[in-house]
Amino acid sequence: MSEYIKFSCERAATKITPFDGLAELNAYRRKLLQLRLIGVDSNGVGFGNLSIRDGTTNNFYITGSATGGLPELTLANCARVVAYDFKRNWLRCAGAAVASSESLTHAAVYESDTRAGAVIHCHDSKLWTALLNQAPTSSKAVEYGTPEMAYEVLRLFNLSDVKSRKILVMAGHEGGIVAFGRDLEEAFAVLMRERKEMKKLIS
Repeated sequence: MSEYIKFSCERAATKITPFDGLAELNAYRRKLLQLRLIGVDSNGVGFGNLSIRDGTTNNFYITGSATGGLPELTLANCARVVAYDFKRNWLRCAGAAVASSESLTHAAVYESDTRAGAVIHCHDSKLWTALLNQAPTSSKAVEYGTPEMAYEVLRLFNLSDVKSRKILVMAGHEGGIVAFGRDLEEAFAVLMRERKEMKKLIS
């Protein structure tokens, strides 16, 4: 398992069945790749991930670990998260891929907002700097991919306007931003809105 995965993963290596959102997921991944908001860094490490809620449950489909550099994803590059436990730092997923290292963070968003249908975790250093402590921001002491980050997301939903703003900054994960919406179209639009506002402020 990847050194970047910090949770205990119980994986059923069964194929996941085709899901309606795969084409949409790839469409928005392409946009994010073009903007370099997801991809592979100079050290060859992939960054960024997307997920789509599975119907009305808290289960979700998420891009697999180490898939950031792939131009297009197949079912084999995705995982379906079917159970998780923040306290135990554990999740269960199905599929050929290991669920993204940020899966518990995505789970916390879905658990906190029943209307959220999609989550984008991307890296944007300029936007991160502009939004740090201006938008809902997690504690700087909390690392990505940990139960503590999931609990930080739950805390922000209780104590900030993240539910209406639909974006949060990961202070302890430089460049890390999470946006969400009822679908990937809305989550992507939230990111573009914030980038546009930032450009207005620095122009």
